[in-house]
Amino acid sequence: MDFSSAPPKKVKEGFPGQRMMVLPPDIRRNMHNNPLTKGLFLTAIGYYPHALHHDIERPQGSPEYIFIYCAEGKGEIITGNSKKELTPNSFIIIPPSVPHHYRSSEAEPWSIYWVHFHGTLAGALYARFTDNPEEPEVTAIPFDEKKLDLFNRIISLSENSFEERNMEVVQFHLLHFLSSIIYHPETDPSNYAEDKVTRSVDFMKRNLQSPLTLEQLAANESLSVSRYCELFKLKTGFSPIQYFIHLKIQKSCQYLYFTDMSVKEICRIVGFEDPFYFSRIFKKTMGVSPSKYKSMDKFR
Repeated sequence: MDFSSAPPKKVKEGFPGQRMMVLPPDIRRNMHNNPLTKGLFLTAIGYYPHALHHDIERPQGSPEYIFIYCAEGKGEIITGNSKKELTPNSFIIIPPSVPHHYRSSEAEPWSIYWVHFHGTLAGALYARFTDNPEEPEVTAIPFDEKKLDLFNRIISLSENSFEERNMEVVQFHLLHFLSSIIYHPETDPSNYAEDKVTRSVDFMKRNLQSPLTLEQLAANESLSVSRYCELFKLKTGFSPIQYFIHLKIQKSCQYLYFTDMSVKEICRIVGFEDPFYFSRIFKKTMGVSPSKYKSMDKFR
């Protein structure tokens, strides 16, 4: 990485074009006590374009979570004994109380979007980002202009007013933004079309009428059965056959609700040869038999 070894220069007046808002202590307390926002709320937010000489060191860490997304240029982030490079279209979340030091490259100054946040849901959301809370990793994501538009909207709303309803909207947008970043493979599946598990799930959906075997599913992705099952369970939390059955039951619910087809007809369409086995699996999954589900006034 191209960083100067000389002592960093201090930035006295910020960066041209920067935006920044820090929540006053009384507003933070209001957010913490508000049942609609106490789950997740920002304490500070900003955008630093071409942030030459940007250098922050916190030996004791921060009392809040810190999200940093790099839009251009690059920088370096040190947490514990780990040094990482933040490059365009990548982000990191630094948890509370973790000592850290981050700085922009002198040769290619970064442009970053950042937010400090807290709340009762913050820890659980962070746990979805990493399995190693003491050593957070830099994560690359596909560029998405809509996400940056949403971030800029959050800043604009934050600058607009500290009135309670306005700040509630700010926090709702913040939760949407952070979850769309952390859950990016799930919220933007089209960007991961080459993922073998995603492809396999799509293959399952196109072949619900077939009694696909584990060997067929693995072979379709040119994987051994053991490796295929490992990858599938890691991504979905289910075994491939469990997931395939769930898709079949999900589709059968649609037929039961929206059509006049009989249980026997639906059973055949979703690939079950034995109607009794289908009914048993359906009841185990949905809690009621197919015929009972069909007669329920569920959502009308």
